[in-house]
Amino acid sequence: MSWLGAGIGAGIGMMFGGPIGAALGAWIGSSFTSGLQRLTSEVGGLNRDGAQTVFIVTLFSMLAKMAKADGQVSKAEVQMIEDFMRNNLRLSSEDRKQAIKIFENAKTDAYSIYDYAQQYQQLVRNQAMREMVYRLLFAVAYADGELHASEEEILRRIPNFLGLHESIFAAMQGEFDGRAPTSAESLQQHYAVLGCTPDTSDRELKLAYRRKAAEFHPDKIAAKGLPEEFMRHAEDQMKSVTVAYDTIVDARKRKAAASA
Repeated sequence: MSWLGAGIGAGIGMMFGGPIGAALGAWIGSSFTSGLQRLTSEVGGLNRDGAQTVFIVTLFSMLAKMAKADGQVSKAEVQMIEDFMRNNLRLSSEDRKQAIKIFENAKTDAYSIYDYAQQYQQLVRNQAMREMVYRLLFAVAYADGELHASEEEILRRIPNFLGLHESIFAAMQGEFDGRAPTSAESLQQHYAVLGCTPDTSDRELKLAYRRKAAEFHPDKIAAKGLPEEFMRHAEDQMKSVTVAYDTIVDARKRKAAASA
């Protein structure tokens, strides 16, 4: 089933407004009013289909806002998004068509990228899903091999609206930037990946690693609504968590041995 089919099938269960509600309505159109299934669970919050639909609408709407950060969306930027969908996400032609429809609708709406981010934080309690949105914004920003000033400003500011720690910018930049960081910068970035600092105890560091590793386990994040086309990015995040923990542990062991 295409994303549009999934969206229509999920129906009108999400009774909320704001940018995401407006974008969802604009995407699905009149079919949205004849929903067959609720997007919310009986106990409140989004069910899996709801979370997946909200993720898709939020992501491609936010990509449109980031592309328009310099005042207009160029043909080159649209082509870059299409290439990213085809080559990186490996979307089907139908899903690419639906993603571009969401993208085009968001280009002209009255909301900012920060409005989308703030509502997504309110709707989606799972931090791993919010981190995935941020990771994909980074991936698209670096798709042309360069981080432009307008993109950097957004990527620095938006963690606060997504409910993420500001240190996540340094962590992601360290992963996506081709520049080799200094040893101190590298260690700082690894701490940022785990949401820790050099003052974090060994026990708390291990707990943070286990928590992050569990959040990005493919089965768990799929159950939270991550579409299968995006699973490779969750696996990349999982790898960065493991590398961060191993690097910090090794650095601490070397420091302890040197001072012994």
